Amino acid sequence: MSRKKIRGYREFLYVLPFLILVAVFAYYPLYGWIYAFYDYKPPALLSDSQFVGLKWFTFMLDTEIKRKQIWQVLLNTFGISGLSMLFSWFPMMFAVFLNEIKCEPYKKFVQTVTTLPNFISWVLVFAIAFCVFNTTGVVNSLLMDLGLIKTPIAFLKSNEHIWFKMWLWLTWKNAGWAAIMYIAAITGIDEELIDAAKVDGANRWKTIWHITIPSILPTYLVLLFLNMANFLSNGMEQFYVFQNSFNKDYIQVLDLYVYNVAYEGGSYPLATAIGVLKSVVSIVLLCVMNGISKLTRGENFI
Repeated sequence: MSRKKIRGYREFLYVLPFLILVAVFAYYPLYGWIYAFYDYKPPALLSDSQFVGLKWFTFMLDTEIKRKQIWQVLLNTFGISGLSMLFSWFPMMFAVFLNEIKCEPYKKFVQTVTTLPNFISWVLVFAIAFCVFNTTGVVNSLLMDLGLIKTPIAFLKSNEHIWFKMWLWLTWKNAGWAAIMYIAAITGIDEELIDAAKVDGANRWKTIWHITIPSILPTYLVLLFLNMANFLSNGMEQFYVFQNSFNKDYIQVLDLYVYNVAYEGGSYPLATAIGVLKSVVSIVLLCVMNGISKLTRGENFI
């Protein structure tokens, strides 16, 4: 056996554990899609359940009330995802300005403080929000002490601007972590380009505009395309902890709707059917964005 083949086998063994993990945790659970085609009711066995074909796929849209509910859920999903896409440049610009800080101790302090919230669970985030924005929280107490309001404002029980509020909490939690990718891209910029710009008389703003941003723009586009491919996947934990009877109609995104249908409504097959459709649409979006990347950048990202 040649050295080249031996090296190929060795490299395959290096990645084999990761392939196994992906197969176990990403592909094997797809077997659960079979529940969408049965009239399954736990704790009965699937073999004892009746096969109903596409019943649950048509069931979700067979009445006007269900269609309105699905429409509202999709509107919430697209609205919150759209805000994330609209402000997707924020972590990039944060990384650019963070890189311009010359005081290293202060720079490390800012990066650490803005990255740590990513490791906080959404339950703890809601606990912080409750202490700050509850009717007896810090904000209401301060506003009443200043005489700006006479009665406390129920910030967490309001459905006004709920999409924007969720985006603010998501940005506070993830902006520092998302900036790490751009910081890594900035460190890869050729220093000779920056030195040449300084020789030509470019100030810091012109260097940022003509060198830094164009250099990290490919990284931004790849991340943007990947996020757009996951447009329907907002996650569930954030919206689950913040939902209540006052804002549920406007905070319930597709992932949370699937959870509520399964565990509150008790309809596991219907929740599975919705999840299957979401996955199919996400794959289509991924293929579309990959095609757009090929047309605009000349290369695929998958």
